[in-house]
Amino acid sequence: MDAPQMKPKSFWQRPEGVTGLLFLVALVGVLGFVLVSFGSAILSFISTTIGLVVAGLILLAILYMVFDPKMRNLVFYMYKSVMRAITGLFVQIDPIGILKTYVDELQGNLRKMNKQISQLRAQMHKLKEVIVNNEREISSNLKIAGKAKETNKRNVMILKSRRAGRLKDSNIKLEELYKKMEVLYRVLTKMYENSAILAEDIQDQVAVKEQERKAIHASHGAMQSAMSIIQGDPDQRAMFDMAMENITEDVANKVGEMERFMEVSANFMDSVDLQNGVFEEEGLNMLEEWEKESNSLLLGEEKSSLLLQANNDSEVLDLDAPMPERAKKTGGANQYDSFFN
Repeated sequence: MDAPQMKPKSFWQRPEGVTGLLFLVALVGVLGFVLVSFGSAILSFISTTIGLVVAGLILLAILYMVFDPKMRNLVFYMYKSVMRAITGLFVQIDPIGILKTYVDELQGNLRKMNKQISQLRAQMHKLKEVIVNNEREISSNLKIAGKAKETNKRNVMILKSRRAGRLKDSNIKLEELYKKMEVLYRVLTKMYENSAILAEDIQDQVAVKEQERKAIHASHGAMQSAMSIIQGDPDQRAMFDMAMENITEDVANKVGEMERFMEVSANFMDSVDLQNGVFEEEGLNMLEEWEKESNSLLLGEEKSSLLLQANNDSEVLDLDAPMPERAKKTGGANQYDSFFN
């Protein structure tokens, strides 16, 4: 289950970019207010020799910043750093901190998902029992109808035949419902397994990368990063943080998908009334919509194979099989290692 390579977000797409945009709007507003309120005083000052010198220096500084790439990059770097610092006072933007939060969220979701799987397994056992009992009753009613026909008991024959027909129609619907439950069960168990892997991989990355980031930030201080920007060299701190942000976004999407499918699962199970052998179309429609969606971040290519298995009569689902558990890793690649290549 490899993580996809993601397109890096620009500064303006990040939370600090929103802060930066608001700051620019506020700055333009303040400048406009100053020009309107003190325009005449400013013009009077510029008309003096000192005013001309000051205005000329300001204009030269602006032109230098605009036309010199290194200076422009340096100013933008400083601007981004300030906006990031301000944003960090109000919003959690540290990718390590965000990932730690996602680990806790994933652990909570895994517990909920495990409970859902247990409830679904119990429902499937009950449904299978209903189907088997119906088949027995169908067979019994048909036998009675056959004997009634032989003994010329027309009323009994009609009643038992109709009863068998109704049970057969009911079983067709219940078998369809069981197939959908099987899809749900297979997907939930695979999502549970993959989400457990995801949680472990995130924990590994956080443990390793937290130390790496401390080392990188210690060896590439703010001044050194600024010098790298001026020289046109890549900023190691920024590159590392960008990789961590990409991991954070990927995890956010996967956690979102996990929670959405758990909602689909819960709605589906709530819509089923095994006591009366009925189910609402809404829950079934939500599941069918999910099946039609082209891709799954958590399941990847396994999604299509799971759906095929669920609809293949030769692939018998063992409801009594234990939940898959992943052995602790003793080495090997983490799915997010490629983000730092």
